[in-house]
This record gives sequence, structure tokens and C-alpha cells, in this order.
Amino acid sequence: MKRTFLILALALLAAPSILMAQSSTSYSDLNAVQSSPQRAADLSVPRLDAPRLNTPRMKSSSATVKPLSRVALEGGVSLLGVNLQAATNLNRYLNVRGTGNFLNYSINNISTNGFSVNAKLNFATAGATLDFYPFPNHGFRLSPGALFYNQNIISAGVSVANGTKLTLGNQSYYSLPSNPIIGTGSVALNTQNPAFTITTGWGNMIPRNGGHWSFPFEIGAAVVDTPTIKLVISGTGCGDPTIPATCVNMATNAIAQQNLAAQITKYQNDLEPLKVYPILSFGLAYN
Repeated sequence: MKRTFLILALALLAAPSILMAQSSTSYSDLNAVQSSPQRAADLSVPRLDAPRLNTPRMKSSSATVKPLSRVALEGGVSLLGVNLQAATNLNRYLNVRGTGNFLNYSINNISTNGFSVNAKLNFATAGATLDFYPFPNHGFRLSPGALFYNQNIISAGVSVANGTKLTLGNQSYYSLPSNPIIGTGSVALNTQNPAFTITTGWGNMIPRNGGHWSFPFEIGAAVVDTPTIKLVISGTGCGDPTIPATCVNMATNAIAQQNLAAQITKYQNDLEPLKVYPILSFGLAYN
């Protein structure tokens, strides 16, 4: 117990001396700092830089994307057949797009009401459009353009069975068994070439949010003018199959050819609405 009190007493007596020694050391270090620049640099208090504002970094906007810096490809289907497209950006509001369609399809030996029909669809078009997006972050667009290559043709061959009535103009003809009536024809949807197009739709092939996939949909029309119809007919046709005197060569008889011309005019009037050909397409695009 006495030893403990003795240790405490010595500690209390020594404390002022320790504090004085530490104070003198601090003052000596301060004097050394003032007299020695190197020493001052070593003992200098670290500088506190101004706090940095943790401002979030803005994502790159499509407004800063360079023209022609992105390319998109699309595959789909349309009323003109298989649809292929390619597009590139001009600015935030505009894309330029190339389009192409093709279709080859044949129908053979279709029999109906005494007529045997073989038909073939040959569609091939190529054009360009300018896509305007009034609201760039949305997919709605307006697209004026043109078909610079237009070879949409429907062709057919018809054979008229024995005893079947064929009407040309206001005259009816019956096919003669020994030399049946045969006709070939075509409908060309390319009177106007190039043809002006105007479409609208939804879906940007080059999304302004930086995405890669899109599902464009398009609807509109191409102004192709009235379709051109060609018909050639041959064989023997009879006004009354029981009276040989009423039978004529359909390819050379003047009245038969006049009746054929009248029928072509009727067909062209029926196809007048197709002077504005509908455009409808949808597909999948990647950029």
C-alpha cells in the first residue's frame, strides 16, 4: 500500500517536467521550420483541396452523334413481297433510308368455270425515303420518298375449255374444241417510273436512346399511275357453237379484236384505284 502511494507521488512530481519538455520540443521544431524551408515543407500541414461536386456525368445524346455514323439493316415483309431496308442517320430528326422489295410467285393449273389459269407475280422495286421524326425520342415518323426502280408485273395465261363462254366487250364467244381459245396477258403496275411515295409509321431503325433493335411498321402509298394491261388472244371462237358460220379466228378477226380492246378498257377502268398502290410493311431492324 505504501509502495502504491509512493509511485503516485513520483508521477505527480514528474508530470510538469514532462509537459515542459514536450512544449520546448514543439517550439524548437517551430523555430527549425521557420529557419529551414526544407524542414517547413516536411512538417507542413497537408493542404485540403476544395471539395469536388459529385455531379453525375451526362450520357451522350443523339444530338451529338455525327451524321452518317450509324447504320441499320432491316428484314421484313410487305405488300410488294420480301422487304429489305438500310438506313443511316443525318441528324437528330432525320434518317435517310433505302428500300427494296422482291417477290416471284407462280400459280399453275387453276381451273374455274371452264377456264384454266396459270399466273405469275414478278415484283421488284427499289427506292429511297427521307424519314422525319418530329419527336426524336419516339418512333413516329413521316417519310416522303420515291421508287427509282419499279418492275411490278402480274402475268397470266388462260385456256378456255370446250363449250365455255368467254365475253369480250358485249360479245360472247364459245371455244371450239378443235382449236380452243387461248389468251395471255399482263398487268404492269409501273406506269409511273420513278414513282412518288409517302408513308408514315412507327419505329426508328436507329433509336435515339442508343438501342440496337427495333420493330418498324410502315403504311402509305406509291403513286404508280393507272396499271397497263396487255391481252393477246388466239384460237377459234363461235357466236353459236352449233353454227360454224359464226366461228372466227380470234387473233385476226377485226370485230373480235375490237371486242378485245373494249374489254381491256373495262379492265383498266376497274383497276383505276390501283394508280395509288398501297404500301404496308413491318419487320425487324438492327443497328
